[in-house]
Amino acid sequence: MGKKILMLVGDFGEDYEMMVPFQALQAVGHVVHAACPGKRSGEKVRTAIHDFEGDQTYSEKRGHDFTLNATYAEVRPQDYDALVIPGGRAPEYLRLDRTVLATVRHFSEARKPIAAICHGAQLLAAAEVIKGKKVSAYPACAPEVRLAGGEYLDVPVDRAVVDGMLVTAPAWPAHPDWIAKFLGVLGTQISH
Repeated sequence: MGKKILMLVGDFGEDYEMMVPFQALQAVGHVVHAACPGKRSGEKVRTAIHDFEGDQTYSEKRGHDFTLNATYAEVRPQDYDALVIPGGRAPEYLRLDRTVLATVRHFSEARKPIAAICHGAQLLAAAEVIKGKKVSAYPACAPEVRLAGGEYLDVPVDRAVVDGMLVTAPAWPAHPDWIAKFLGVLGTQISH
């Protein structure tokens, strides 16, 4: 039986960082509920596609509409086995919601697996759950990680970091490593 996973999303979350783990985790048998504060199941959030094209930071293009399959107001964190926090601009706004911060703290305090990628570290920092933890994130989030007491690890863009039940990565090119490491923390076994 698969695990029940909560994915916290919002408008202008990074397209790949929402879609890929949402689909990949379901493909291996987990139940994934994508929820956004103020929205209901069946409603949509807009996504953004962030790319690395040689500029000082990523470029941003309009992504897809992502359909929510859970109503945030009905989410009970204690009913979930793990948490996924995609990046993009959504964490910048999600971190202002006290109920979202309480949800992140629940997973940390209950020692449940948490996977965060890219700007997802902003939400971890705001929830004050990374003190003393090794954390990777989009490099522009390094100051926030450090100010929250975390140890920012500048790893290659296609690598992920595990510290206990926390799995983090700098951006979507790390999906293969990030998802594989998260599956390991979840205890998911895949046989060929």
